[in-house]
Amino acid sequence: MFPVEKPSATPPQVGFRALLKNRSFLALWVGQLLSQVADKILLTLLIALLSIYPTPTGTENSMRSILLLAFTLPAILFGSAAGIFVDRLGKKLVLVVSNLIRALLIFTIPFLPREFVILLLITFIVSTVTQFFAPAEQASIPLLIPRENLLAANALFTTTTMGGFIVGFAIGEPVLSLSQAWGGNFGQELLVGGLYFLAAGILQTVALKETIANVGGIMMNPWQEIKAGFSYLKQNRMVWNAMLQLTTLYCVIAALIVITFSLAPQIGLQSEKQYGFILAAAGIGIVLGAGVLGHGGGVFHHKPLPLFGFLTIAFSLAVFSFVSNLWLGLGLSALLGVGAAFVGVPMQTLIQKETPTDMHGKVFGFQNNLVNIALSVPLAITGPITDAVSNAVGSEALGLKIVLAGMSAIALTVGIWAWNHSRRVLRNVI
Repeated sequence: MFPVEKPSATPPQVGFRALLKNRSFLALWVGQLLSQVADKILLTLLIALLSIYPTPTGTENSMRSILLLAFTLPAILFGSAAGIFVDRLGKKLVLVVSNLIRALLIFTIPFLPREFVILLLITFIVSTVTQFFAPAEQASIPLLIPRENLLAANALFTTTTMGGFIVGFAIGEPVLSLSQAWGGNFGQELLVGGLYFLAAGILQTVALKETIANVGGIMMNPWQEIKAGFSYLKQNRMVWNAMLQLTTLYCVIAALIVITFSLAPQIGLQSEKQYGFILAAAGIGIVLGAGVLGHGGGVFHHKPLPLFGFLTIAFSLAVFSFVSNLWLGLGLSALLGVGAAFVGVPMQTLIQKETPTDMHGKVFGFQNNLVNIALSVPLAITGPITDAVSNAVGSEALGLKIVLAGMSAIALTVGIWAWNHSRRVLRNVI
């Protein structure tokens, strides 16, 4: 008699339900969420602290700019190098210790002399430590879940990362005011430091199986390690293209944040101060898009998601130029958020799937560097460019339309270019 064939094994579960059953992944996600919230509130806290630090009269704006520079500069200086230590020291250790260090630094602020230089130093150190967290977090995700569920995992992380960046600053001031009313002079520092401390405790529960590289090589030749990461990206054009798409996406988001101040009155909001409604709508769109991708699972397999995403972003930006209705404007912002999720989630998934384990820290460190530059540069230049164009054409409204049309053209060009250069391989990965 022929042997009876056993039924095939039950296919692995995918989607959010499977992720919620994975306690270690859930701990990683909650720890990341708490750290993200703490990061956003921290920047608001540091700016608020300037009012109680003695500064020369008439230099308030300059001091604020210097503080913001100290907060953003480490991302550009140390983003790539941080990935080396992630590979060498171990991802869980970096995740836990980076949060503990940040918590302790924030806790010490009330006890230090009220000197601007000291606040500047604390800001720089905290931001430097933050650069180690992002690559460790991204490198941990593929170690906790199977490849077939990476899309859903990145949908969750994209929701908290990109959505948190857009709407996080809005909750900073009210939450800090409540914490000060509750905890007195130390309430604000207790809140922010406590969030980092709680994140460290939750991340300690993550059961992460990883192979740690030779610790003795950490300080031997870090430049060689960085060059190895660059060399890998140069050889793997698919991963490099994915990073370029993510970089373009974050550039568009950062530029949009600046433009929303001018967009707010145009679409029917009462003043520029209500720009947060536009960003909140985009955040809702990101959550919806990421939710659809995470819940849909295999439905989107082999679909040109990043192309759809960039086309959606380009359409939303172009139509924004002609919108004067509030609900239509907020709807366009939400649609743009959906497009952002359709680019961010699959591109991050592709990078994780195609990067070898021993290269995770280096690659994600470089990605963190690119993303931070992509966020910082448009924030600095979009305003002056919009003013220059408006002055050149003699109309602020027309200048805004030209800038939006330019952003739309960039998104459209990058989307089509990236898809033409990688569509054959992407169909087998995403």
